[in-house]
Amino acid sequence: MRKVKKMAGINVDRLSLKELVDLEAKVKKAIALARDRERNELKKKMADMAETHGFSVTELFGGTRGRGAGKSKSVGVAKYANPENRSDTWTGRGRKPNWLVERLKKGADLSDFEI
Repeated sequence: MRKVKKMAGINVDRLSLKELVDLEAKVKKAIALARDRERNELKKKMADMAETHGFSVTELFGGTRGRGAGKSKSVGVAKYANPENRSDTWTGRGRKPNWLVERLKKGADLSDFEI
């Protein structure tokens, strides 16, 4: 268990409104940092414990649950390929890859790269 630092006594009754608002902002920031720190410590402990038993956290709890949780991302089928390197492909969705943008600028047609 960590040692708790002793705080200097602050008499909030004697602070001005501006000082109280500044103090509130500092406290909110400190709370957010403390939450992040403790979350990261817990993640590390859980990962170490899982690894000790031959698992990963993902195996035990599933994928990440951040933004977009619950949405399934289907992997599209490649429709276009780089003629110089057939492993460079594009599904036709999202941003065009650099190799394709360069060739289109030189006058190539998108249909030239269809698989």
